[in-house]
Amino acid sequence: MIGIIMAGGKGTRLFPLTENKPKPLISLLGKPVIEYVKDALVNIGIDEIILTTGYQGEGLQKIVDVWNENSDVVFSVNQESTPMGTAGSVKLLEQKLTHSFIVASGDSVLSSDLEALVKAHKSSRAMVTMALWEVEDPTQFGIVGLSKTPTGDVDGKLSEGYIAKFLEKPTLDEAFSNVINAGLYILEPEVMSYVPKGTKFDFSKELFPQLLEVGLPMYGVKLNGVWFDVGTPKELIRAQNHLVEHSESLPFGLPKGKHIGDSSYVIGNSISHSKLCRTVVSENSIIGHDSKIVDTIVMSGAEVGNDCSIIGTIIGENVKIGDDCQLTDCVIGDRVEIVAGTNMHAKKVSRIISSHEP
Repeated sequence: MIGIIMAGGKGTRLFPLTENKPKPLISLLGKPVIEYVKDALVNIGIDEIILTTGYQGEGLQKIVDVWNENSDVVFSVNQESTPMGTAGSVKLLEQKLTHSFIVASGDSVLSSDLEALVKAHKSSRAMVTMALWEVEDPTQFGIVGLSKTPTGDVDGKLSEGYIAKFLEKPTLDEAFSNVINAGLYILEPEVMSYVPKGTKFDFSKELFPQLLEVGLPMYGVKLNGVWFDVGTPKELIRAQNHLVEHSESLPFGLPKGKHIGDSSYVIGNSISHSKLCRTVVSENSIIGHDSKIVDTIVMSGAEVGNDCSIIGTIIGENVKIGDDCQLTDCVIGDRVEIVAGTNMHAKKVSRIISSHEP
């Protein structure tokens, strides 16, 4: 079976971390996010994986070259000349798609039984099988309604079944289920005939509603295990904290390092002279004395000074933060220098700033 990882997004919500790299290459616990999805596909016996991209494909090509050196799986990158959307990017590969194939988002972290998804696809005889994830608040997502039969009514209690209805960002009164599209699909090649050639086209917004309208059977299965869409800073931090707190029960281990403080982890040779809370410090980084670091990601090669308060923030690679800085809900891009005494809230920084700037 061929696997396709969609890695074409610009990652604007994660800017400036994506200023010089595509979103799937952002590091989470010492490795690029895309490797979590790649490993999940390899673990179910996928023998060829194609990355589709339209943004900064050079970095993806470099990581694919490394993968090909150490694996029996064949990896490649398909570079779009213009953005084609999720379904449009897969349409470009149509000649290779002669049997059932699997499509996954490159900015998701998952640990789940994908073999069960494959079995459900085969047994249901569906043209599309969609991985689903249960959420507490469905009002922020596009929800999926399931039925016991291809033409039956929606039953909000089902954990798997035939897809009968979609609704984007419902009110609580409108919500007929609390399961959402997890961005992972198994498809039959015939469905690609519904994707127009040379046109930007989306799976969830255009193709799947169209298939539902014409009556092609689609099936949905709620994932077990772990799933995160790490497209925003808050979700990236939330994923990091979950992986650290539940590391013993997950199939992928943490990189070499040590647990420190409250649900925190220091990777490699990094050093923290301050107490950490729900924070990960990547390799070759140092945290100064008497600082407070909470719900934060510190990427490799970063330096944080003394007497700082850093909360809910992502610190990019090779960042330098001076003494007595206060950063809350910020995203600091790679190689930025934050001068001593800086106080910022909800800022995205991709250049050298001064503490005297507004």
